Amino acid sequence: MGTPFSSVAAYVADGTGALGIGIVSEVFGYDRRHRGSPGFDFAVCADRPGQLRTDSGLKVVIEHGLDHLARADLVLVTSWDAFDREPAPEALAAIRAAYERGATVAGYCTGTYVLAAAGLLDGRRATTHWRWAEAMAARFPAVTVLPEVLYVDEGRVVTGAGGAAGVDMCLYLLRREFGAAVANEIARDMVVPPHRDGGQAQYVAAPVPVDCDDERLAGVLAWARDNLDRPLTVETLASRALMSQRSFARRFTAATGSTPHAWVLSQRLHRAEELLETAGLSIEEVARRVGFGTAATLREQFVRRRGVPPRDYRKAFAAH
Repeated sequence: MGTPFSSVAAYVADGTGALGIGIVSEVFGYDRRHRGSPGFDFAVCADRPGQLRTDSGLKVVIEHGLDHLARADLVLVTSWDAFDREPAPEALAAIRAAYERGATVAGYCTGTYVLAAAGLLDGRRATTHWRWAEAMAARFPAVTVLPEVLYVDEGRVVTGAGGAAGVDMCLYLLRREFGAAVANEIARDMVVPPHRDGGQAQYVAAPVPVDCDDERLAGVLAWARDNLDRPLTVETLASRALMSQRSFARRFTAATGSTPHAWVLSQRLHRAEELLETAGLSIEEVARRVGFGTAATLREQFVRRRGVPPRDYRKAFAAH
């Protein structure tokens, strides 16, 4: 929660994923300042300006070269086309230089390979697309590869898993730097979940983790979000779904990839973040409204899950 970034440069190469370019452009390149969201000086960069072909055959024209990375607060590396092709030495040097001067560097999917090749992941934890996790761990033994998570925060180096997990990583960066309200607003604009709990292995089996297509469960999820101040036990939720507790817990986990308890805790923390940022409520009132009951319980959960107490969180994002 330092100084939020204002300039963002995405590095791409020939064969890069079209989805990756779309994700970073949608999150950081679309101007939403008229809706109260921050604006970014955004650019897509390549080894040299010119035309590139994406993995789907789509041709794109890149206007900026590597020199643009020298001015960015945040450098993003989108998916790389193959693990068996080395990134250009000039690109690796430019990415390292950006990090060394203080920029945050993030990569997702096979883009994390580029960060590893630049030496920025040595001694750190990282993630990548589950299909390439084993190959990456073998190629870069100094990196602790975590294939089961959606993103990994190592301070000024952040990595994300494959495909659409790039959205999760980008929204996480927004939430970390600008707060939950900004990330949630942009997520709503994109019509995606503002935060997914769990890991990418979970989403292979449960691709729609937040708003499931089980009408009965979907109704319970919506009701629970609107009634976080109530005791939301498995018994209460199962009763509302007209199911036995055992059947409810099984169907809930199958539909969301999370246990009812973990899901409720996550919803309470997200709502607490929003209230701390946007409402002038006391910590005690925030705790009551989100169902933690007391300020002490809210503080304990906030420190454990977010790393800072609620008052510090509010102070950090009060001006955003």
